[in-house]
This record gives sequence, C-alpha cells and structure tokens, in this order.
Amino acid sequence: MSRTSRSSSRRSLMLGVAGGLRSLTPLAVVAVTPGAAPPWPILRSPWGRALLVGLAAAELVGDKLPAPPSRLAPPALIGRIGAAALAGAALGAGTGRRGAVARGAGAAAVGALLGAIGGYWGRRGIVEATGLPDRAVALVEDAAAIALSRAAATT
Repeated sequence: MSRTSRSSSRRSLMLGVAGGLRSLTPLAVVAVTPGAAPPWPILRSPWGRALLVGLAAAELVGDKLPAPPSRLAPPALIGRIGAAALAGAALGAGTGRRGAVARGAGAAAVGALLGAIGGYWGRRGIVEATGLPDRAVALVEDAAAIALSRAAATT
C-alpha cells in the first residue's frame, strides 16, 4: 500500500471514529469542506449539504435529551457504522484513486465500531469518575466528533 493510500485510510479511520461518536457529523463535515467531497449530487447540492448539516445538528441536540437510545444497541450501531462507511467512501472517492472508495468505507466502518464502543465507555467513565453532568461530557464529545471529522476532511 502506498504512502498516499495509508494516509487516506488513516483519514477514513479517523472519520469513522468521529462517526462512532456522532453518526451524521462526518458526512456533514465532508460535504461542507472544500475539496473533500466527491461530485455526488447530495454532497454538491446546496440543499443536500443543508440537509446533512441540519440532520447532524439535530443529532447533536437529540443526544442531550433525557433518554437517547444506546449507541451500542444494534440498530443504532449499524446506523453509525453505515453512515461512517458512507462518509469514508465519500472521502475516498474525493481522492480519485483506484480502490479508495472501498478502502475508505472499510476503514471508516472499523473506526465507527471503535468510536462507538470507546465513546460509550469513555463518556460513562468520565461521568462516573468526575461527577460531571452527562450533558457536559456530551458537549465535549460533540466537539471531539467535529474536530476529528474536520481534521480528517482537511488533512
């Protein structure tokens, strides 16, 4: 695997970890980052980008509600993995390299699984160890998901 392919896979893995934290944030960030998105209609259309950003924002708000579903429940976990794989595929497609779509999707899917499990136990552990309110820790998790997504999309 070439250095460029490894770099692209690392970026997709990072994007996937962010997707494990917040499922729609990576795709929204890829869509709005100049040069990161492939020419897929939903990612290039102003309406498509607005829809993705709106859905990602709704997810950020929904996570702070009193009883959001567990990210490790099978439907939620499958959704996170699928959304991250799509974001990784988009990032890979943006490179124009052969096989980059599949590598990006695969790396992002693995990252999403790691991010979902790590995010769940990390957030829970921080709340229990510090006594901080869950919502405060969730805001830090939001920031981490956005920062990881942005770093992956712009590197």
